[in-house]
Amino acid sequence: MTKKKFSYKEALKEIEIIVEKIENEEADIDELSQMVKRALNLLDSCKKKLKSTEDELNDSLEKFE
Repeated sequence: MTKKKFSYKEALKEIEIIVEKIENEEADIDELSQMVKRALNLLDSCKKKLKSTEDELNDSLEKFE
């Protein structure tokens, strides 16, 4: 099985959908915990992606200094 490549844009979209469902009270109590956990996992992945991208850019820019 191949691992799906992480898409920052897709993760943000999914987070937005989760937040919207919670705000509109579309999630029942049984779903709420899972939705929050999923959103937190997505946020963690996004944070790691941003840090990785920042590090790559800084490394590239240092080569030109």
